[in-house]
Amino acid sequence: MKLVYKVLASLVAAEVAVQAMMVVLGDAGLFKYVEQGGVIDKATAESGGIQFPEFFAFMVHGVNGMMVIPVIGLLLLVSSFFAEIPGAVKGAALVVLLVVVQVSLGLLGHQIPALGALHGLNALLLFSAAVHAARRGRRTDASVPDRSHARVETVV
Repeated sequence: MKLVYKVLASLVAAEVAVQAMMVVLGDAGLFKYVEQGGVIDKATAESGGIQFPEFFAFMVHGVNGMMVIPVIGLLLLVSSFFAEIPGAVKGAALVVLLVVVQVSLGLLGHQIPALGALHGLNALLLFSAAVHAARRGRRTDASVPDRSHARVETVV
């Protein structure tokens, strides 16, 4: 279960990186689309008339953020109970909490654009927490000698 925990934590971090890549790819494509005369308004958006090659990136960002990352986060939390890694449950719970905050900020950012800045900041926190959780799992590998039973003697 330690391996499952480490893989899931690493997957969360990788998915956050994919999220950043996709949103920037989509934004760059959108700016190019507008620069070349494309129009963005409510009618065009609702009709599906916005067509540029990078538009798929917004879809990937939405699906990953609303479905894939939350599921991986929940699986990480479940695996943390069986991983026998010190602090694994706390680490996984922090990841899940940050995922909940991230989804909330992403959804609320459509009504309050300033929350987009917090969405970006929280993404960095989520990435860091996931990497930390994955690294926590490495510290308990068999390659590291177990010194929990070592005797300490005092010489006087």
